[in-house]
Order: sequence, then structure tokens, then C-alpha cells
Amino acid sequence: MSTTYSPGDIDVVLRDGSSVRIRAAHATDAAAMLGFLKALSDESRRLRFGDAAMDLEATARRWAGVADCEDCCVLAVQAGEVVGQASYDKATADRARVGFTVTDSFQGRGLGTLLLKRLAEAAAADGVAVFEADVLADNHKMLELFRESGFGITMKSEPGKIHVEFATSITPEAQARFEAREQIAAMNAVRGMLAPRSIAVIGAGRKRRTIGGEVFHNLMDGGFNGPVYPVNPGAEVVQSVRAYKSILDIDGPVDLAVIVVPAKLTMQAARECAQKGVHGMVVITAGFAETGPAGKEMQKELLGIAREAGMRVIGPNCMGVINTHDDVRMNATFSPNAPIQGNVGFLSQSGALGLAVIEYANTLNLGLSTFISVGNKADLSGNDFIQYWADDPATDVIALYLESLGNPRKFARITRRVGRQKPILAVKSGRSSAGARATSSHTGALLGASDVTVDALFKQAGVIRTDTLGEFFDVATLLANQPRPKGNRVAILTNGGGPGILCADACEADGLIVPQVPDDIKAKLAEFLPADAGLNNPVDMIAAAPGESYRKALKLLAEWDGIDAVIILYVPVLVTNSEEIAAGVRAAALEIEREIPMLSVFLSSKGTPDTLKTEGLSIPSYPFPEDAARALAHAVRYGIWATTPEGVVPKYTDVRTSEAKALVAGVLGSMQAPGAEKSRWLLPDEVAKLLGAYGVPMATWRLANTPEEAGAAAAEIGGKVALKGVAPKLIHKTEAKAVVLNLEGAAEVTEQAVEMAARIAAQGTTVEKFFIQQMVPSGGVEMLVGVVHDKLFGPVVACGAGGTAVEVLKDVKVRITPLTDRDAHEMVTSLRTFPLLDGFRGAPKCDVAGLEELLLRVAAMVEQHPEISEMDCNPVIVRPEGAVIVDARIRLEAVQE
Repeated sequence: MSTTYSPGDIDVVLRDGSSVRIRAAHATDAAAMLGFLKALSDESRRLRFGDAAMDLEATARRWAGVADCEDCCVLAVQAGEVVGQASYDKATADRARVGFTVTDSFQGRGLGTLLLKRLAEAAAADGVAVFEADVLADNHKMLELFRESGFGITMKSEPGKIHVEFATSITPEAQARFEAREQIAAMNAVRGMLAPRSIAVIGAGRKRRTIGGEVFHNLMDGGFNGPVYPVNPGAEVVQSVRAYKSILDIDGPVDLAVIVVPAKLTMQAARECAQKGVHGMVVITAGFAETGPAGKEMQKELLGIAREAGMRVIGPNCMGVINTHDDVRMNATFSPNAPIQGNVGFLSQSGALGLAVIEYANTLNLGLSTFISVGNKADLSGNDFIQYWADDPATDVIALYLESLGNPRKFARITRRVGRQKPILAVKSGRSSAGARATSSHTGALLGASDVTVDALFKQAGVIRTDTLGEFFDVATLLANQPRPKGNRVAILTNGGGPGILCADACEADGLIVPQVPDDIKAKLAEFLPADAGLNNPVDMIAAAPGESYRKALKLLAEWDGIDAVIILYVPVLVTNSEEIAAGVRAAALEIEREIPMLSVFLSSKGTPDTLKTEGLSIPSYPFPEDAARALAHAVRYGIWATTPEGVVPKYTDVRTSEAKALVAGVLGSMQAPGAEKSRWLLPDEVAKLLGAYGVPMATWRLANTPEEAGAAAAEIGGKVALKGVAPKLIHKTEAKAVVLNLEGAAEVTEQAVEMAARIAAQGTTVEKFFIQQMVPSGGVEMLVGVVHDKLFGPVVACGAGGTAVEVLKDVKVRITPLTDRDAHEMVTSLRTFPLLDGFRGAPKCDVAGLEELLLRVAAMVEQHPEISEMDCNPVIVRPEGAVIVDARIRLEAVQE
């Protein structure tokens, strides 16, 4: 019987943005592999096999026969043809010889690197620890592939060849290389969709007011820089342009197809696109996965057609795409409004909202570089477009409307990197707790609302999350038009005391500082302001302040190095008008040499004067002071995040991972018996052993089977101890009166154990064992450290105020693993109860670093063991001498692939 490891099928993206499928070789592939080998050039065959005249048929049969031996062979397939091959032949149980072959036309597109990664993953799962290869000395491309892979390569020169060896485990350097390659591939895939040289509209309508008619009209009316071909089998002419019955009838090449035919006709249209050699499809047609199981199958079939041909897909069930760049000018949507050209890249999961966004952005003079409606995200998703926008010179701000996160961990990884280059804003619907899953631990109850996890992810990744669309546009307008604030100090300039006070209150409530104006600046302000003007911050110039006073005061405040932003307020009065004030503000802005963000509030039904919305200078304006303060606070928090050094995920050398994995495997094995539950809470000794394997400190403990053994254990530990009853249903021990504290000596512990057993038995539960634990000396702060494994987000770590009132206080901070030292520090120091740890009212300062270390070790543990579905360490006692877990519970559940 074969013992070979057969990797599953995956679709991968090449460097140029096209896709291929990598799958295991089958016995039926012999003919296809023979064709692949014959298509190779003599030089490619020589470099791979050392002899261009090798026996092709024998090689093809050998590769196809891998399924019946202990070796492994994977193929890269596109459009039904083999375009790449990689295999390893086992030399010993843990070593294998590896080789790669890529057809000539696919060389230089990153396929070899992807085959190497897939083969290394298969080898690691198959118990192969080391790859080796003999490479001809003049096979420079293969040697470069190995060198640039990121694996720990060793090379030894031999006569006429280079002997290469490397471990199959993927190193952090290799992972970073793969991620960089993935970024390039995503950028090229998106670029091909957003900057096509030619477009076909399949389903183009002869008349306006139909989706197909509007899409074709918008492409023509927008001045797309390339040919646009209408495809309509029922028309000779579409909107004065010759029509084609099929995309196959078009003489020239087609880069992008926009499909707007009924769902039942979409598959045929996609197949014809594949036959034509189209690079990508925007499928506006609805009726796919959003409609139910039948629609999901149709969407799967559509994606399969695209994958087989190497095409990329936006949609289905989307509104289309827009690129306003002068070199492209593509409006492939059915929107009645075209966006203003600008520097905001906008992505929406809602087509209807997208229509409203374009119109509202135009009213704000907020220009878009690109607009993407992703619909069902069958192929290209938000992660791909974010990576594209990272290096798009036309995009300075990335804006997202999200309804779901398909791959949150990848989203976090990408946004963490991109967010340091450009701000990312997001509105995500679904803040309610309706989707909370039932849990039985304190941590589970605290993290039950799924939106808590989303918030944590956004905070870690530096994504600016707003509660409303209005706030979303407020922040976008600021970041798109003004420099990033370098700090949180703000000056307020106003002609009305009341609005100034409201603005100051809103600023300070959102973490901004409104500093006092220094005497030298006050003196300069007094030279031209009335005697009854307020010269503190806010600077109140009184109601009749003319535009010239705004100009002089704004220039003085903006050049003061004690602030990082200015908010300008204007209340309309009879003696001045908004145009005059706006002219003064504009004049000052043009004179100020320092880069400093400026925001305005015109409390007028006429809104913002056009003077502040001209090309080259756009000062965002808000209807109320509070709106400006909130927008600025968001920008400030982002600026702090972006300039703070990234944290480091610690690597612990003292952990006993193998020991922990053996314990977990044993527990999972006990759950395989017929009728056994699919999850189980670990016994106290199992919890302690698992924590101990990762160096997580826990108070000294013993496990006893009888009251007498409990007494003996207490005497062995010495001093005061806690006695806890152990039974499967005793989850919250305090409520069940299964905990007795501050016991001392064998006799007292034995007596209390007997009474506890009787007390619990009266509740219908039998105490199976007793857990005896050393009492931690008084004087510490009770904290909680917990974990819930989310099916999408992975391990979610919580830290907060602990003890019995944890769910009442609800003072908890949450992060997604992997956890950096910065994450752990922010979790602890941002708690409302942090002052208790930091020497509140003269108390000794607790070991905050020790608590952070405990968090990081717990995070390392749950990253290694996805079977940990829930974990509750409560309380964790933090004292000046360190942090130690007093009570902990861990639930294991088999991982569902």
C-alpha cells in the first residue's frame, strides 16, 4: 500500500498576475507530462536532466507512477496543459532529492518559487526534513531560485555541478520572501484589471437605462483610452458602435471583459473569454453565491473556468470598477455619476452603497483614484486591492466598506505593512452581538460579540475604523487633503466663544490636548485683536472678526511649534460673510511654510465656501465642531500608530513544544471513542503541565484523589493553601462553593475536603479529585488572561481586570495572535484599571513586565496549538515580585480542516 503524501489542489498567482493550479500528479497524467517534456527546449531539458536527449516517455511514466511509491510529484496546470513540474525522490526516511521543471514560456514568472514552496510543505508533512539537489554549474536560473528563496541554503562546488542542501521547514526569511512575491503578484493581477488596453462589454445594451447599456455608455462617455467592443448577439450596432455576436468575433486582443448577461448565460460567456485569451473578467451579473446553494455551485463553476484559463475575476454580483487616471479613464460601472479624479482608493462590498459613495464624495470635492465594487469576492478580494494601492502613486488614502472579512489573518498581515505607508479607513457593518457564540468561560462571555474581535484586529493593524459613513468621509477628507498630524496638540481659532468651548471639550474627550497659548504669541495676537478678545486656547477673536484677522491669527498659531493642528471655526454674523473669512483662511494657508493640518467649521446653511475647495489647496470643512474634533482625533491616533516602532513577536527557546503536543494529542485521542464529546476541558494537572511546557507561571499545586491525600498534599506544599473540587461540570467553582481558601495543615484541609464533597454531592455532582494550590500572598492585583479560538480570526487573546467581578467590570483589551511585545504592552497599559498595577495611591508598583511576559507566552502557546478552543486564567495575581496564575481552565477541540 502506498505511503506517499499527496498535497491538495491550490490556485496560485504568478508574478504577472495570472494564475495556475498546482496539484498532485495522477497516473492518468502520463500523456500530458510527455507533451510537457516534448515542449521544453533542448536547453531547458539539458539544464534539468543533464542530457537533452533523455528518454522522455520513461520520465513521464515515472512521474505519473509517483502515486504508487513513497515519492511526491506536483504539477502546475493552466488551460488544461502542464506548464510546470516539481518532485522529490526519498533517499532516506527524512531526506529527498528535489527537482523542478518549468516550460520555457512560463520561466521568469515566479512559478519555480511557488512549486518549491508547495513541495517543501508537502515534504514537511511527509516527514522529509532535508532537500538536496545537484544543479549544473551553468544553470544560473535554478541556483538563483534557491538563493533567493529564503530557505537556509548550503552549496558545495563539485566537478561540473553544485550540490545544494536545505531544510524543508519554511524559515521566517523564506516566509517574508513568499509574502513579497505574493504582493507583486497581487499588484500585477489588479493592475491588469484596472489598466486594460482593451475592453469588451458582453451584454452591452442598445439603450440607456439598462445595466448593459449604462456600462457601455459610461466607458465611451468617460473617454477610455483604448477600444471598447460591445458584444450583443441580437444587435448589429450598439449606441452607434458596431456590435459583435461573440467575443470570439473580435479581431483584436481583449484584456478585460465586463459581463452583464443573465446568470444562465455567464458560463458560456466565460468559456468564450477563456478561448479568446482574455486576462480578466468583471462579472456584474448577480444570481450566484448570494442566492443560496445552487448559486454557490454556479460561482464555483465560474471560478473554475477562470482558474483553468489563468484569468482573474472581480465579482460576481458587483457594480464594476473605475480608474480615473488620465492614462486609463475607465468607468466600467452602471453608476449615473462619475467620480472626481483624486487620491482616494475606495472599495465597497455593497454595490448600492457604492453608488451613493460616488455621489456623496463628489459633493465633498473628495476625488477618487479608483473605485472597486468586489461583490461576492469569488477571486480578487480586498486584500489584493490593498496590496495594489500600497504602491499606486495615484492613491494616498485607502477607504474600505466591509461586510465580512474572508481571511482576517491575511488582512491583518497586509494592513499592518501597508498602513505604515498609507492610511487605511474602514467602515464595517455588523457591530451587534447577534452572532456571539455561546461560551462557558469568563473570556468567552467577554469576547462573545464578534465585533470585539474585528475591533482588535483593526487596532493592531492600524486601520482607522469609524462608526458611521459620515464620520468615515470626515476622516477621509482630512487625510486626503491635509498632512498627517505629528502629535495630539491642537489650537482652536474662533469668532464665537460657545462653539470654541464645544470644540475644546470634544477634543479633550477624544484624547487631544488644547494647550495654553504662550505669552509671546498672546502679545502678537493682542496687536490686532480687540481688547475683549480671548487670547487663551481657544482663541476667541469675537463675532465681528474680519477675514484679515483670521489670516493673521491663523498664521501665528500655525507657526507655533507647541501645536500639531489647527481647527478654524466661523459663526456667521451680519458684519462679515463666509467668503471673506474663507479668503483670509486661504491666504494664511498659502503663506504658512510649515506642514500642519488645518480643519474648518463653517456654521452656515451655505456650507463650505468654494474658496477652500480649489485645486492645490483644499481645507476640509465640517458642519459642527465635534465632527472636526473626531476626525482629527482619528488622524492623530493613526499618526501615532504609524510612527511607533513595530513590535516583535518573541521567540522562546525554553519551551517544550513536543511535550505539549504529546499531551494535546493524548487528550484528542481520548475524544475519539464512540459517544465521546468533541471537546473537553483539561483536568487541572493537564492544564498545569501544558502551561508549564511554555514557561507560563502557575502557583504550586498538587492533585489528590481523596480528602486524606488532599491533607497530605497541603502539608507537603506548606503554608496556606486553597482547596478546589474537581469535576467535569464544575466550571465556575466559586458559584458552586467548590473553593475554600486560606486553609493550613493536613487536618483542616482533610476536614474541608470531606465537607466539600458532601456539599457538591447535594447539588447532584460528584467531586472526583481535589486540587490543592499554594495561596499567593496578599497585596497583588487580580487580572484575567484568556483566549478564545475564532474560526476565522484564529486565537483571540484577552487581558483585563480579573476576579469574580470580571463580567461586571468588563475592563478588557483584546488582540489577535501572533502577539508582539508592543501589543502586550498596549493591552496592559490601556486598561482602565491599569493604575492599580502602576502604584495607585502609593501602593507598590506591580510587575507589569511580568504580566506582559505571561501574555506573550500564552500567545505563543495558542499559536502552536489551534486545538485550544478556549482558555481562562482567572485570577492572575500580579504583585511587585511577579505575575502568577492561580486558577486556569483550558478546553480542547479537534481542529476542523
